[in-house]
Amino acid sequence: MLYCVEMTVNIPRDIPLEQVEQIKIAEKARAIDIQNSGKWPHLWRVVGKYSNISIFDVESNDELHNLLSSLPLFPYMTIQVTPLAKHPSSVF
Repeated sequence: MLYCVEMTVNIPRDIPLEQVEQIKIAEKARAIDIQNSGKWPHLWRVVGKYSNISIFDVESNDELHNLLSSLPLFPYMTIQVTPLAKHPSSVF
């Protein structure tokens, strides 16, 4: 199942900068692990925002939720999930 997922990050200003940097390092490592598994085939930054638009290819809603909630930045994200279906005019 394919999903378009928009993740917008809002880290509270009262979290110490060193802690934020540690979370970002862990986030990058986890994101790379998920991408290498083939479950996160596309990741794009949204220009001008601390946000991304991604495509996930997973077996179920639960698997998607488990992957998203495993991200270290998950507690600071607003996430919009859109299930995708093949378009009849798509050549891919």
